[in-house]
Amino acid sequence: MKFVSIVMGSKSDYDVMKSCADTFEAFGVNYELIISSAHRSPSRTVKYIQEAEAKGAQVFIAAAGMAAHLAGVLSSKTVKPIIGVPMSASALSGIDALLSTVQMPAGMPVATVAIGKAGAINSAFLAMQILALNDEELSIKLKEDRIAKAKKVEMDSLEIETLIS
Repeated sequence: MKFVSIVMGSKSDYDVMKSCADTFEAFGVNYELIISSAHRSPSRTVKYIQEAEAKGAQVFIAAAGMAAHLAGVLSSKTVKPIIGVPMSASALSGIDALLSTVQMPAGMPVATVAIGKAGAINSAFLAMQILALNDEELSIKLKEDRIAKAKKVEMDSLEIETLIS
């Protein structure tokens, strides 16, 4: 079974990353969600990557705050696409995690999205766009979602124009 793996550095990341899982559920995309830390459980993290690939993981999403090396560890252990979601877990409001996630050495790519909930949701959409390269049904669902979003903007605009005229 093909799926997306969501790896969180700690339990505290779940409230934000639930948005990612909810997005996959809305589109009928299989996912797996685990907690594994690059620093506190490095052996577990490496073992999980190997097991997930063997089970069919196609894309990995790594959510971590502060030093945020989880995405980098995943990138060093697989050639599957990695999407990093910086989490706001320190006095720096996630800027530290953003910089740690986005500053990868050449040859170890990590696609990095916004800090927090918007990043969690965008990580799901980016993963689905990757999967849609080989899944026409998912591609159609994503296109329909874009059309629906555009229509909502038009309806919102008409509503505002009506209120101010």
